[in-house]
Amino acid sequence: MTTKILVLYYSSYGHVRAMAEAEAEGARSVAGTAVDLRRVPETVPEDVRAAAGYRADPTPEARVADLPGYDAIILGTPTRFGNMAAQMKSFLDQAGGLWARNALVGKIGAVFTSTGSQHGGHEAALLSTQIPLLHFGMMVVGLPYSFAGQLGMEEILGGSPYGAGTVAGPDGSRQPSAADLAGARFQGRHVAGLAARLAAGAARRQPAHEEAAA
Repeated sequence: MTTKILVLYYSSYGHVRAMAEAEAEGARSVAGTAVDLRRVPETVPEDVRAAAGYRADPTPEARVADLPGYDAIILGTPTRFGNMAAQMKSFLDQAGGLWARNALVGKIGAVFTSTGSQHGGHEAALLSTQIPLLHFGMMVVGLPYSFAGQLGMEEILGGSPYGAGTVAGPDGSRQPSAADLAGARFQGRHVAGLAARLAAGAARRQPAHEEAAA
């Protein structure tokens, strides 16, 4: 049985994209896992993006209709005043039909982020982004302390128990550190492992359920 994981992100300057690639790498390290890397559609006009120096991103766009086909969904968003980016919010706001028919209930959800400073609201962004996942009926997974890398004191760290993260700096010049990327890989692997166990348990229960129904 193949476990399907979606790493879905929005990135303006490449920091979240780098973290998304690490999340996907970690998830793929779990045997029997298939991972899709997708981005949410951009909503900022092209001339504004060019003036702001946004990086072009060749990653395929996601479709809301595809979300129920995954066992777990890992969301990545930059921090916008302690919240998710508007592009991610717009995408999730289009999933009301999935919510109405409980299409994501019982699936695993997780979040990672990037912020401009060490106290720039990344924990608030992680927590606020988890809220719609709970409304969808998903099981939220963070970055447990079994990833000891988040306990280091030698450098600025972006991760927390609520999810992996990185600190880009006020001018965006700081790239995700080795510790930040390790946290993202750990979270991706952790999510994929849990999703595989849930899927295997559901498969074991299915024959008994069918027999009882007969």
